Amino acid sequence: MTGLYESRRYLTNFEPRRVPHIFTDVLVIGGGVAGSCAAIEAARHGQVLLVTKGELEQSNTWQAQGGVAVVLDKSDSFEAHVGDTLRVGCGLCRREAVEKVVREGPDRIGDLLDWGAKFDRQDGRLVFGREGGHGANRVLHARGDATGQEVAATLIRRVREDPAIRIFENCFVIDLLGVDQQCSGVVSYHPKYGHQVLWAKQTILASGGTGRLYRETTNPEIATGDGLAMAYRAGAILEDMEMMQFHPTTLYVAGATRALISEAVRGEGAYLIDRKGDRFMPEFHPDAELAPRDVVSRAILTQLVRTGATSVYLDVRHLGRDKFVARFPQIAQLCEEFDIDVAREGIPVRPSAHYMVGGVAVDLEGRTNVANLLACGEVACTGLHGANRLASNSLLEGLVFGQIAGRTAGAALAELPNQQRPADVRSQIEPSLRTALDLPDVHNSLRSVMWRNVGIERMGERLAETVEIIEFWARYVLDKLFDEPGGWELQNMLTVGRLVTMSAAARLESRGVHFRTDLPDTDDVRWRCHIQLQRQDTGPKRTLVPCED
Repeated sequence: MTGLYESRRYLTNFEPRRVPHIFTDVLVIGGGVAGSCAAIEAARHGQVLLVTKGELEQSNTWQAQGGVAVVLDKSDSFEAHVGDTLRVGCGLCRREAVEKVVREGPDRIGDLLDWGAKFDRQDGRLVFGREGGHGANRVLHARGDATGQEVAATLIRRVREDPAIRIFENCFVIDLLGVDQQCSGVVSYHPKYGHQVLWAKQTILASGGTGRLYRETTNPEIATGDGLAMAYRAGAILEDMEMMQFHPTTLYVAGATRALISEAVRGEGAYLIDRKGDRFMPEFHPDAELAPRDVVSRAILTQLVRTGATSVYLDVRHLGRDKFVARFPQIAQLCEEFDIDVAREGIPVRPSAHYMVGGVAVDLEGRTNVANLLACGEVACTGLHGANRLASNSLLEGLVFGQIAGRTAGAALAELPNQQRPADVRSQIEPSLRTALDLPDVHNSLRSVMWRNVGIERMGERLAETVEIIEFWARYVLDKLFDEPGGWELQNMLTVGRLVTMSAAARLESRGVHFRTDLPDTDDVRWRCHIQLQRQDTGPKRTLVPCED
């Protein structure tokens, strides 16, 4: 059965002689903070094509309520930010990556300010908040809880103004093209133009995460792990795929879409209480509500089991309505829409899938193991986050490594020969008579089983069962040609779900966001290492890479 995934190199039929061709120097896939920064930097060196699955504004960056962690205050230091990141990363961070992001962060914030970004100020000076895991106030915000919108809008303006950047929105990138471990571009689909082949000297993958793999998630509908799956099919190494971070506090109203309640709310002094009104976090960690996210998520889960409730509550009553509304205008409006009076009652919350810590393995210059393919942002695994992401480090990583990936791609242009498309890149998937399962049903069932068995708490028996379930579905879904976006998304989700589950089953310990009830201890002797997966004809090749001291 394992060969089925590995035999499918492409998800669609295409013949290069029968589809339109577009050529560019640098192709960027994804328009969030990392992709936009990569495009802006690469445009200094050549022509750039920026492709997005939806509109430019449809990204996790745009939705981010939290801030940007950066050392700009004199009372803070690079060493302190590095130390906090390493501590929260539970032994899996790459120190060089942490140092690079933390030390280059101020320059990237300077770029945003030069491009017109407006962060919150008091008496003309930038205001810094504090969030879970941080030992200092170093988190910049914009318009209270609209930091992501401000960062994204600033970068989108800059991208649209650059004559060297061409933008394709609502364009589904189906697969990376290439032979002999070398990327030559992509095959894509646009509802107006159909299939297209986009050739590029350098391709930068910045397609975001895979939060929609889970039933409970803060992610937009486009976050289906397409970039991770297409990178895997192209032979790229994926790393730390078991490390999915769950955000402790998303609004829980039965029947409503899950909405993020920023960690900054706890940073401002909100308490977590159960349905009896008792505060419980001091029992679980000395930092209480400001403990790392994995600790808070598991503590909430424990309290839900203890009390038999469906949610706990964020108590902001002691902050005062006026202060809360001024600091968190969007969250206040959201609560008002659900008739939640923050001055009189708690905000019902529970954890949801939030951020993919693992991803496509890259070096310090953003390069993957596939020639001419780079990756940055949530789709990439730089080593910054280790086994658990420190709050508000993700936007910072996107700013820093996005710029690095764009610079690396730009520098490589001068060394590459004139562009020639490989003559043998094509796909022909044979038709099958196998009866297909109902795609929406598989989609919903996959998200449910991932939440139930590969969520905040895991155990070996259920992980093995989940791999079998996914491979059963794939026997039917992958064996037919579903040549439309919904079919491609589901196949990508099955591929990524399988890899996440296999990595979780392989890591025989608990560490950071990966918690196994059957193996609750951390084992630094055998498991202080990265789990890498790479596509082979017989199944994923698994490699354990020891962490550097």
